[in-house]
Parts: sequence; C-alpha cells; structure tokens
Amino acid sequence: MAVYTEVSDADLARFLADYDLGRVLALKGIAEGVENSNYFLHAERGYFILTLYEKRVDEKDLPFFLALMEHLAARGVNCPHPVKNKHGSALGRIADRPAALVTFLEGMWRRNPSVRSCAAAGGALGALHCAGADFPLSRDNSMGLESWRSLFEEARPRSGELQPGLADEIAKELAFLNANWPQHLPRGIIHADLFPDNVLFLDDQVSGLIDFYFACTDQLAYDLAICLNAWCFEPDGSYNLTKGLALLGAYERIRKMSAVEAEAFLILARGAALRFALTRLVDWLNVPANALVHPKDPREYIKKLRFHQQAKSIRELGLLR
Repeated sequence: MAVYTEVSDADLARFLADYDLGRVLALKGIAEGVENSNYFLHAERGYFILTLYEKRVDEKDLPFFLALMEHLAARGVNCPHPVKNKHGSALGRIADRPAALVTFLEGMWRRNPSVRSCAAAGGALGALHCAGADFPLSRDNSMGLESWRSLFEEARPRSGELQPGLADEIAKELAFLNANWPQHLPRGIIHADLFPDNVLFLDDQVSGLIDFYFACTDQLAYDLAICLNAWCFEPDGSYNLTKGLALLGAYERIRKMSAVEAEAFLILARGAALRFALTRLVDWLNVPANALVHPKDPREYIKKLRFHQQAKSIRELGLLR
C-alpha cells in the first residue's frame, strides 16, 4: 500500500456522496507498499480502506478483484469486503482514478515472522487456494513469466547503478527460466503477493488476508513459492529451514502438492525470486520523487534467487518427499 495521489476534501466529498457512511471523522494516507494509493477512512458508520488504483492495475481487471474478495469471504476466508455504493456498484472514481472502499480488518502484520506465523501463513494460503477452486472468473497473470523480459529490458540500461554485472546475471536467469519453466501444473486462483504485510494477525491467529490486486489464475505451486520466498528468509538473507518446514507443512495439511508440483518447486522458487527482483528494480529506478513511499531494495530478492540457484534438492527448502 502507498500514496501516489492526494485526495482533496472536495474529491472525497463527491466520492462519498454515493455512499451512506455518515460524516467523515478521519482520512489518513497509508505509506506502505508500491502499487496503489491507499487511505484509512474513519466514518460514522465504521472503518474502511479507500483505494485509488494506478500503476500496474488495469481498470478492466477491477471487477475480477472485487468479485474474488466477495467470493472468498463467503467461503470463510477473512478478507476485505467491497462496500457497494447507493447504485449497487463497488467501483467508483475519485481524483480521476478508479477507486473502491473495502472494510477494514483488525490485526497487525508481522515484521519478523516467527515459525508459528509462517505456519499460519502457509495454512491460510492453502485455505485460499481451496476456497477459490469454484470461483467462476479468471484472469491471466499480468506479472507472469511472459512479462519478465519487458521488465528486464526497461531496467537493463541502469541496472549497473544497483550492482555491477547485474544485467548479465538476470539475462542468464531469464534464459534458464524460459527454457525450463514448468507447464501443465495444477492451476487456480492465486493471491500472487502474499507477503507478511498482506497477512494480519491477532495474537497468533490470522485475522485477515489483504491486497488482492495481483490475484489471478496461475499455477498454485507458484503462489506457494512466492509465499515461501516472502516469509522464510531472515533479514541477513539466510534461509530459515525451520520456517520453511512450518510453512510448507501447514500448506500441505490443507492442500497436498502433487509429485509433479514438488519436482518443479525449485524452479518455481527461482522464478518467484526473479519476478520480485525485477519489479523492485524497476520501482527502485523509477519511483516518483513526490510519492510517499520508500522503494524496496531489489538486492534482497537477488540474494534469494542465488540461494535457490545453489539448492540441489527441494528438501533444502523444507519440502519433504
């Protein structure tokens, strides 16, 4: 979450005229994340998140995201509920941006997840995959393998500013993944961005999953690889096998991966690491000067990619077969 677009009092009043929320008591920008502009809204009728969609979010995809949240919530996944306006729509416009209100969820995300938190995240992802199995809509992964080449070409000319030789390293990895990316694995609805800041906790229990604006239809095991990369590395870049065992074990108690998925998991983990290295690299080089957001360091995911490149077995990640 972040703030790229400022919302004036007049803009807010026009937008909220279509809702029955009562008087606005507070509006505060949320300066985290890198994709959309987000505000915490306190009104007489409750607490909400106001999201203005920009950057990589295509307006035509918004009905998919909003319908998915409704579907998952109806099947027991604790995620934000889109708030419909007086015309029955969950989507409006503010400050010349498409925008939506969703319910606010209680809880805090874990900046340094414990082993127990990692297990809870793995279980929550497994539950999400099961709950999304009968979702009737689909959406291609706009940040999938096919997009990585264009991201790289955008960043290539200046990638040496971050690390000498980085362009050659990424080019070699792209070639490897294009030649070896697994096909025909089980597919379904994936979150595609289940980082710690998108999982809320009350005590040791998951109280909510948020930020579904990368959700799409893709290989389920790839989503698990994204989650593993986000949760199971320590701040110094080392992999925590105990956390990996906990996250993967909890996931597989809800949805057991097939032998083919397990065999492909190391490659999926490499791809997941490269995907976020590339998007962070593009953001690092191009973040707007006036944005209330701090770009995330791509080198974190370059280190994760190198770990996976050196791994010889899925057991090194905690996947026991």
